[in-house]
Amino acid sequence: MSEETPETAQSPAGTAAVADLALKPALEAVLMVVDEPATEEHLAKILQRPRRRIADALRELADEYTVQGRGFELRLIAGGWRFYTRPEYAAAVEGFVLDGQHARLTQAALETLAVVAYRQPVSRSRVSAVRGVNCDGVMRTLLQRGLVEEAGTEPETGAILYVTTNYFLERMGLRGLDELPELAPFLPEAAAIEAETLEAVPSFDPDAPDSEDADDKTEL
Repeated sequence: MSEETPETAQSPAGTAAVADLALKPALEAVLMVVDEPATEEHLAKILQRPRRRIADALRELADEYTVQGRGFELRLIAGGWRFYTRPEYAAAVEGFVLDGQHARLTQAALETLAVVAYRQPVSRSRVSAVRGVNCDGVMRTLLQRGLVEEAGTEPETGAILYVTTNYFLERMGLRGLDELPELAPFLPEAAAIEAETLEAVPSFDPDAPDSEDADDKTEL
């Protein structure tokens, strides 16, 4: 009887046949069940193929879906691959998902998230200075939703710093923060705002009752 290799001995039942599966259908099956973008390295390990073959097959699938005019697309987002519905069918998807529900971000949350995205790493007090209101309530909600996360403290003040997450990139459809649009065309006074917030940042008592604006009181 032939001796088992360590890899064979430690593999779950049926895993030995994975390498014999047709690559593209196998990729589709795996990507159909992921809840976050899957990296090429991870897919290569799972499907027991070289990373280059995985990368080539993913790009070929993405091109095929586009040529076929499918209602979904395969996109490289936040370092990994995942299926997304095509933007032109957003109305149909929105009607199904939001049927009787309110799942969108409030204006206050969008503004706060935008400040974090463009100023990160940034403290709550600086976010509040830019928006002109106490943003503690909205920041807590963004943290709970996984769109922002803590990233150390500010050396001068000890204030907690916040950055956006990979989930933020995934939801925004971005490969990285370098794909964020330039602010200049939208905010001609951005430079002046930046200078003001760097010179003087109002302090807010974290233990005081929330004094959010009307929008901030609305949950995401």
